[in-house]
Formats: sequence, structure tokens, C-alpha cells
Amino acid sequence: MIVTLVVVCEVGFWILLAAGLAARYPLKMPRTGLALLLCEPLLEVLLLVVTAIDLRNGAVPDWTHGLAALYIGYTVGHGHRTVKWLDGHAAHRLGGAPPPVGPPGYGMARARHEGAVWLGSVIAAAVASGLLLLAALYVGDQGNTDSLRDWMSFAWRAAGVHGLIALSYAIWPKKAPPEKTPEGGREERPEGSREERPENPLRKTP
Repeated sequence: MIVTLVVVCEVGFWILLAAGLAARYPLKMPRTGLALLLCEPLLEVLLLVVTAIDLRNGAVPDWTHGLAALYIGYTVGHGHRTVKWLDGHAAHRLGGAPPPVGPPGYGMARARHEGAVWLGSVIAAAVASGLLLLAALYVGDQGNTDSLRDWMSFAWRAAGVHGLIALSYAIWPKKAPPEKTPEGGREERPEGSREERPENPLRKTP
């Protein structure tokens, strides 16, 4: 039942997102669209309540409860970024707004962006671990909570791998490709550089 509810929440997330964006831009009903977008956290609340009830009714903690906690954590850590990204593109394509500014592509600016995204994964792991720990405490010694603790370990391993990937952008910054010069033209020199000229042989030196 928990897995089915996770799938339902995921589908409901995208349905509410599409309905909210459609109401905000093509239908010109921004308040209705905002209300639909604000309903999305209710899906996570519903999943959390059903998971707690399932455990309270004597269900043995297993991977399905861990999956529910991980889904909620991911939504908290990265859901707002997904909504913001899609809202920017919808505003551009449907509402006539300027194109959204994408993330920086090179250098330390890209490294800082990747670090910010990684913080979302840390938040996701922390939220998931908190829910799993509460579930383990709720079950107590009456049941086996090893699966819940395994999911906690998995959440932090995933955040650790993501952290190494983000760190690689700082250690080896991605360089911008060299600008192409027109055929037969001269490569522009950086501002402030001096062009070397051949010495005039007729010029007398002291």
C-alpha cells in the first residue's frame, strides 16, 4: 500500500504542478494557480500520516516505509527547485516573460551552483533520516527496525556521492571554450594588453 501511495503522490505532484502552471499563465488566474501549487505539500503530509498509521496498526517496518521517508526528504530538499525551474519556463513560453536565466556553466560560479544543489541533497537526507529515526523510535523494541536504519545509511551515502561530484567542480573548474575568431581576422587581445611592434631599425638608441 505504501508503494502505491508513493506512486500516487508522485503522479499527483506533477498533476498539481501542471494544473497550477496552466492556471497561472494560459488561463490568467494567478491566485488559483498559486493555490494549486501550495496544495503540493499536502501530498507529503498525506504520505507521512498514512505511513504512521500503517506502523501503528502493526505493520512490520520494511523498505516501503524507507522509500516513503526518502521521497518526502527529496521533495523537501529539491521540490522547490523543480517547481521554480518549471515555473520560469512556463512563464517564458506561456506568459511572454523573458527566458529564465540558466545556471552558470563554467568556473567557480558553476562550482557554487553545484554546491547549492548538493545542500538540497543534504537537506533531503536529513529530513528522511529524521522521519526514519522517529519511525524506529515509534516501533521501539517490538519490531525489527534494521530496514529503516539501512535506508538512513543509503540516504547519507547518496548525499556523500553527490557531494563528491559537486566538489569536483571546485577542484577541477570547468573552463569555458575559447572564443572563435572570424576567418582571416585577428584574435582580440584582452583589454589592457599591449601589442608588441617590431623595433624601428632607423630609431637611434642612446
